[in-house]
Amino acid sequence: MAKIKLEYIWLDGYEPTQNLRSKTKVEEHENFQGTLEELGKWSFDGSSTRQAEGGSSDCSLVPVAIYPDPDRHNGYLVMCEVMNADGTPHPSNGRATIDDEDDDFWFGFEQEYFIMDTKTQLPLGFPVGGYPAPQGMYYCSVGGKNTHGRNLVEEHADLCIAAGINFEGINQEVACGQWEFQLFAKGAKKAGDEIWVARYLLDRLTEKYGYYIEYHPKPLGKDMDWNGSGMHANFSNSVLRTCGDQATYERICEAFRPVVEEHIAVYGAYNDQRLTGKHETASIHDFSYGISDRGCSIRIPLITVQKGWKGWLEDRRPASNGDPYKIAARIIKTVKSVL
Repeated sequence: MAKIKLEYIWLDGYEPTQNLRSKTKVEEHENFQGTLEELGKWSFDGSSTRQAEGGSSDCSLVPVAIYPDPDRHNGYLVMCEVMNADGTPHPSNGRATIDDEDDDFWFGFEQEYFIMDTKTQLPLGFPVGGYPAPQGMYYCSVGGKNTHGRNLVEEHADLCIAAGINFEGINQEVACGQWEFQLFAKGAKKAGDEIWVARYLLDRLTEKYGYYIEYHPKPLGKDMDWNGSGMHANFSNSVLRTCGDQATYERICEAFRPVVEEHIAVYGAYNDQRLTGKHETASIHDFSYGISDRGCSIRIPLITVQKGWKGWLEDRRPASNGDPYKIAARIIKTVKSVL
């Protein structure tokens, strides 16, 4: 028999932005294969995570995805949904709202974030009491003058790949101390699971560096001339991947126009500070779409057009602190409304 460490991970009930929580369950197994079928439900004190009252505090954790834990011997990362005692989805459970049972929708998320120094409370590369050089040389940079935090970023990429997450890339972003990683999955729920587990690995990794990750979409202040952080959502379904028709693409894009408020409501807190119409964003008050236009709400990638209108769309509005489950659920609902 072997002792297996199962790290049960879930989202708490804090508003407007949920946080990751986790705890370890150690079990004995004869020949553990790392499958969901081998896992049982667990519970936690919901009164400590703003998900229950003290008089009836138990919430249920239902495993939905499992990955090898690359940092632990005989360890596994177990992403969970939070359920009520009666088995129904808890109100904080965004995953349960996704209508994609056949995995027809594919998502690629581009997660931007700032690496912050716990001592200075500033992004890496920022001097105390001042500012680094203006934006321009940080994006996709190399060299110690403009590149900050590469060791952590590279280690995070290795951890995600070792865990079996479909990790697609990394790059330093436009602002000093800002980075991005990209993930892709066939299936909206799977895409959400992988973003959350990748965030978990990133947050846990900072513990040994003396850093923390800032997901706020405009951590340097809404009036500062620095890019904010988003989580661009690239999405497609079988229609977008195969239709070969510009009119269909435009009809789907137009479906987003009357439901702007519904999308913004689930695209992350404080996003109004980021979506100003500047720094490669569209204004939160407008809706637009265009081919290869990063100043639009929705970008139609040039490669989609070049392939005869067969490909995907990119919603550039989601904030870096958004819940990928809720973002995907809202996008799917809008696309399905015109198909």
